[in-house]
Parts: sequence; structure tokens; C-alpha cells
Amino acid sequence: MEHMTVKEAGEKWAITGRMVTSYCGAGRIKGAIKKGNLLLVPSAAEKPVDGSYKYNKTKDGEGI
Repeated sequence: MEHMTVKEAGEKWAITGRMVTSYCGAGRIKGAIKKGNLLLVPSAAEKPVDGSYKYNKTKDGEGI
């Protein structure tokens, strides 16, 4: 299985490496491993959904 660093995952998902580290610490990225002081994320892993805010949408997709 191929892995990428936290920095590479952040660039791929357009978020900071710090946020990727936070997701790994919270167990939100399956298959992430820690080797020494280095976190490795599987290349096939998907970006976790950001739960910091909720979308309020109607049927037609317009925000409320």
C-alpha cells in the first residue's frame, strides 16, 4: 500500500498539514499510521468531511 506524508495529503485535499494531523489524531483517516514521529496517510484515503459547520439547504440546493 502506498502512503503519503501529512504535507502531501494536505496539498492533495487543499487543507493544511495541521488539519490532516488533527484528522489522524481523531481517527478520522482510516489506515493512517505513525512511524516514529512521522504520520503516513494511505494514498487512496479520502478527505474526511469537515464537521465544523452544517449546510442548510432546500430541495433546490439554495441555502437558507
